[in-house]
Amino acid sequence: MRLLRYRVTNFRSVEDSGWIECDDVTTLVGINESGKSNLLLALWKLNPASSGKIDILHDLPVSKLSTLRNHTATESFIEAVFNVDEETINNVFDETGYRIDNDTEITVKRYYNGKYNISYSTNPIFEEPDDEEDVEDTEPDKTKTPQKVDSLQKLEKAVISELPKFVYYSNYGNLSSKIYLPFVVRWLNGETVEGVDINEEQVRTLRVLFSFVNLNPKEILELGKDPKEVAATRTGNRNTPPTEQEIKKAEIDKEQRSLLLQSASVELTKKFKEWWKQGEYKFRFEADGDYFRIWVSDDKRPAEVDLELRSTGLQWFISFYLIFLVESESQHKNAVLLLDEAGLTLHPLAQKDLTRFFEGLSEKNQIINTTHSPFIIDTSNIDRCRVVYIDANGFTVASSNLRIGSAEVSQQSIYAVHAAMGLSVSDILLQGCQPVIVEGPSDQHYLNAIKSFLIKNNKISPAKEIIFVPSGGVKGISGVVSILGGKSDNLPYVIVDSDQSGKDAIKKLYSGLYKDEQNKVIGIQTITGIENSEVEDIIPYSLLEKGIKHFFHSVEDEDFEDYYDASKPIVNQIEQFASNNSIKLENGWKVEFAKYAKKSLLKAKDDKVDTKYVENWIKLFELIK
Repeated sequence: MRLLRYRVTNFRSVEDSGWIECDDVTTLVGINESGKSNLLLALWKLNPASSGKIDILHDLPVSKLSTLRNHTATESFIEAVFNVDEETINNVFDETGYRIDNDTEITVKRYYNGKYNISYSTNPIFEEPDDEEDVEDTEPDKTKTPQKVDSLQKLEKAVISELPKFVYYSNYGNLSSKIYLPFVVRWLNGETVEGVDINEEQVRTLRVLFSFVNLNPKEILELGKDPKEVAATRTGNRNTPPTEQEIKKAEIDKEQRSLLLQSASVELTKKFKEWWKQGEYKFRFEADGDYFRIWVSDDKRPAEVDLELRSTGLQWFISFYLIFLVESESQHKNAVLLLDEAGLTLHPLAQKDLTRFFEGLSEKNQIINTTHSPFIIDTSNIDRCRVVYIDANGFTVASSNLRIGSAEVSQQSIYAVHAAMGLSVSDILLQGCQPVIVEGPSDQHYLNAIKSFLIKNNKISPAKEIIFVPSGGVKGISGVVSILGGKSDNLPYVIVDSDQSGKDAIKKLYSGLYKDEQNKVIGIQTITGIENSEVEDIIPYSLLEKGIKHFFHSVEDEDFEDYYDASKPIVNQIEQFASNNSIKLENGWKVEFAKYAKKSLLKAKDDKVDTKYVENWIKLFELIK
């Protein structure tokens, strides 16, 4: 099952979060104390992998505690919508006899008393089991009715058992470079060591470390025993000299331990290199008596030092890496990972690497993470962001509306999102990137998808990372240019529509900032050859079709494809068609429309896209040098 969206109500600082759409990676962005963590905690408690107990006293909003505490059976705090896969359908059918349609969306609510409520977009159908050939009988068969009722009772239980587990992480335990093995053995057995403080996260990280490298701390301890200690244990006398056989065995054991540690060191170094891009790091494990140590060196500093003497960012990342790589393959496989303020101790460039780590991890686990750092935003997938803010009544709300100047979102929260998009005076876009200003988020979606398609199919190889920055309309272009160009000798490229407002903007830029660099202002008509064309017109109709069907599914008497004229701008035609059929296009419809096209293009094969459009795309990117 896959999480599509969720909604939090009456939970801590949240009265009603609104629906939060979920992707492979979904990032909740907001300032401190905006309530981001509460949006994760509520979802975690829907079906926690561990812990996650509902706490009436602390989970109910303080302002409503006295009113709602006696209504735990009717007050839900989390509602989530999932779609089903073939494995879920088959498992539920085998368990209950109910067949769930593969297009069904399942809505799961959880109440403060811990109970669940399940509903379906299409009701499951009970399929009677195949019986042996009936013998003629005048008595009615009463056996199937109770069987069906019994299966219906099992259906909810079966669906709940198929829900993905939710794993919440907020406090990562960094590894220590000097590990006392006798304590580790006891900690991993669930014991405590008097006088030694260690939290659950650190124990968990130690467990994961030894699991990853296929080493048993008890085995390492045993293999490292001194022959004198073996002899003393045998006789009970510390002065007993070891036998020749005991000395020989100790030599073999220590050689074996050394080889095991060497092998594990090579394995960790190799695997870690795939994710960490801030240098070539080498790890070496060493066992010295009862101590297990981790040494680190890199290409710039070849001298080995203890892990704990390296940066806290490196310590955090290696601990983080081990936990997620190991646990996502075992008890948390297919779980939804909820990561609260991950990577804040990392350098900005390392935070950017973290977004790539998330992308790889999301191939097996959906991820929802919170941050207030612009560097942990994937600027190529800004549509995955949800801004979290405090509304006028003091409650936490989430919104996918990232538009500049949005009245519903506080300026502080919007600032955090726009910084992530490269619209602040931070250096986010000045680290080897090529910023290109576009009019709005819909253009950003289209052009990011085209960029990914061309690179994936070896059509272009840009020397710099190209980042498309929305300006909030043509009126905002000059302001964004002054921000992005303020610390650079070079003006950023600008791509604008060729409608009347776009033409006016081009004239203004030509006579002002871009007087001497007019080649950096690109009108879409240059690419399409269509008068008054917009960015939508560089996209083939086949990729826009899904979005069009979404908007016009209720139209019965006329098909937009029959109305469509490829020689004219498509946006005007969509708006006119909607008007003709009394369909209201909501504000921001172009952004939603672009998302459909983006998803279609990212899945498209090279040979499925008309060559004419691919050539136009290449032409456009060749203008951005």
